[in-house]
Amino acid sequence: MKFYDCKTAPSSRRARIFIAEKGIDVETIYVDLESREHMGQEFRRINPNCTVPVLEIPDGTRFTTTAAIWAYLESKYPNPALIGETAKERGVITDIQWQIEVNGFLAMAEFLRNSAPTMKNRALPGPYDYEQIPDLADRGKSRTLQFLSDIEEIIGDKPYVAGDKFSIADIDLLVFVDFAGWRKLTLPTTSTNALRW
Repeated sequence: MKFYDCKTAPSSRRARIFIAEKGIDVETIYVDLESREHMGQEFRRINPNCTVPVLEIPDGTRFTTTAAIWAYLESKYPNPALIGETAKERGVITDIQWQIEVNGFLAMAEFLRNSAPTMKNRALPGPYDYEQIPDLADRGKSRTLQFLSDIEEIIGDKPYVAGDKFSIADIDLLVFVDFAGWRKLTLPTTSTNALRW
């Protein structure tokens, strides 16, 4: 297998942690987003969406989203189970992971992509350029701060985000909190459960 990665991309990190937790040996090819390598013709042949991560399996099939990479690897390498062992666990984990993605990652991306000077004309990922909208940056920042506060209740007194076992919910929440930290947004100091986690 080949894993197309970028060390600074949160989505790549989500897949990279999953691969590491599974203990899978994968050939890694680094894609330089800063130099816009992902927008070049060579990488477009690998992923026309111009995004990382990408996992290419031996028959040439390429998975171009974190969700697809997780689903494939969880099925192929079931232990340790990171998306749950029982139907109920899978439902709970997936439900919480979705909340983290929608209320956390999408909010943070809205803030970052519409405010960072390095993302001028790149307000959305993918092959097309879009102008930044400052009002979306403001809304994204507000949503991110709200979600950082909500994490306290999501964690509660559980040892892990979705229960008694480490899962993709923990991976995503860790990457989100670090991602927000890049823009100096952090967990509230009063979030004792979230800080313990």
